[in-house]
Amino acid sequence: MPVPTTGHTTESLTTWLAERIALYLKRRPDGIAPDVPLAEYGLDSVAALSLCGDIEDDFDLVVEPTVAWDYPTVEALAGHLMDELAAAAAKGGGA
Repeated sequence: MPVPTTGHTTESLTTWLAERIALYLKRRPDGIAPDVPLAEYGLDSVAALSLCGDIEDDFDLVVEPTVAWDYPTVEALAGHLMDELAAAAAKGGGA
C-alpha cells in the first residue's frame, strides 16, 4: 500500500530511507548517517534497484534506476524525493 504523498518532510523521508537502506545492508537505521555516501556503506546495484522499487511502490513515484547514484546520500535522496512528491502533488498525482 503506497504511503500518502502529502505531509512528508525531509526528516520523515530521511528516516524512511535510513530504515530501508539499513534493512538491505543488515545494519541499524541509526547507523546510517544522512550525509555519508551510500556506497561507503556497501550499497550495491541490487540493493539500489530494490530501493528504487520500494520508492515506486510506497510513494507512487517513478524514479530512474540510477537514483541512488545520482543522489548518493540519504540527505540528497530525501531532498530529491521531496521535490518529486511536490511535483506530483502539483500535477494532481499526490495521494
